[in-house]
Amino acid sequence: MVQALVRNTRLLALSGVAAIAFGVIALGWPNLTFVALLALFGAFAFVIGGFTLATGLNLLAERQTNWVPYVIGGLGGIAVGAATFLWPHWTALTLVYLIAFWAVFTGIFEVVAAIELAGELDGDWMLGLSGALSVAFGTLVALYPRSGALAIIWIIGLYAILDGITRLMVAYRLNGIGKHVNSALQPSSGHS
Repeated sequence: MVQALVRNTRLLALSGVAAIAFGVIALGWPNLTFVALLALFGAFAFVIGGFTLATGLNLLAERQTNWVPYVIGGLGGIAVGAATFLWPHWTALTLVYLIAFWAVFTGIFEVVAAIELAGELDGDWMLGLSGALSVAFGTLVALYPRSGALAIIWIIGLYAILDGITRLMVAYRLNGIGKHVNSALQPSSGHS
């Protein structure tokens, strides 16, 4: 399973970069209207969902048994992103709850994936941390949806940056493991 995940490090790293970019935009330009920020979050959810779905489909193609959380999480992200654009007449409060649901939903699947990786990957706790951050973010937004647009923008921005950093850290670790596995599988030269 670790080898299949190692092959998906680019997708994980790209999703981390996308998350950090979104977070920087949210924190750097907090004067964006709340609706514009929600639309930006919709695009973010769609992109992250696409990367997560691609990872799940790659795992399925590799005949791994743990592809389901990735596919379901990816489809959930795509659905949230699409709903943000297809039904813009929803109120901002409804979209805030939708964002909260997506974050909790995605976080749960990341925690499940981390549990499945327990002991197989050095630093597997980082994926669990990313999932825990998502659950905490979603819960916080759901409990305090009317705490003010600026506060929610800051929470969303910080969450995205932290999530992106943890994704990049996991991708970096997986890439290192991949290099180690590849060097171990190479035939040694110098033997006559």
